Amino acid sequence: MTPALTLEDILDVRAYERVRDQYRRCIIEHKKPRRIPLGPIMTVVFESFDTVRFQVQEMARVEHIHTDAGIQAELEVYNRLLPAPGELSATLFIELTSEAELRSWLPRLTGIERSVQFDLVGAQPVRSEPEASHAAMLTRDSVTPAVHYLRFSFSESQVAALAAEGAALACVHPAYEARSVLPAVTRGVLVDELRGESSRVQLDDLL
Repeated sequence: MTPALTLEDILDVRAYERVRDQYRRCIIEHKKPRRIPLGPIMTVVFESFDTVRFQVQEMARVEHIHTDAGIQAELEVYNRLLPAPGELSATLFIELTSEAELRSWLPRLTGIERSVQFDLVGAQPVRSEPEASHAAMLTRDSVTPAVHYLRFSFSESQVAALAAEGAALACVHPAYEARSVLPAVTRGVLVDELRGESSRVQLDDLL
């Protein structure tokens, strides 16, 4: 797994407040090549050490979490989003803005957590699986949540194929099909993540 976040990686709320605006700008830039639209109502964001750390920092800020025990509890939840070696982890957002859309789409999209895949050049596709603890919460088969946590497990040959021009991310659900060809910058970022070579935002340097 990508090295787990520890208490030492998380700034206390006062220190974080001093650097938050600059850090948010860094994370927005960090996320840009990791954010992939899939058709009109879905977006996939590939997670990293920094995207997960940002979520913990923001949760601590919003919930006024000041104790080590409180932060540790958040870390135990969010560390599950970090990818293991040879994996990518991602958050799938089903972006619906009205009750009518929710009622229309969510029952039709059951099983969506296993319907996202990388289409690769010269290699078998890599299909999504739900993150294990999240999958345990998907107890209803009549409607799907609007947010899913996904994992993609790659072989060495599939990692190499991801680097090739023409690789794409696709949704192959019977009720929703979409495909986005991945730009070179995105392929590079994801290959680096798979190989454990992803660069990090140096939060301490902002202090």
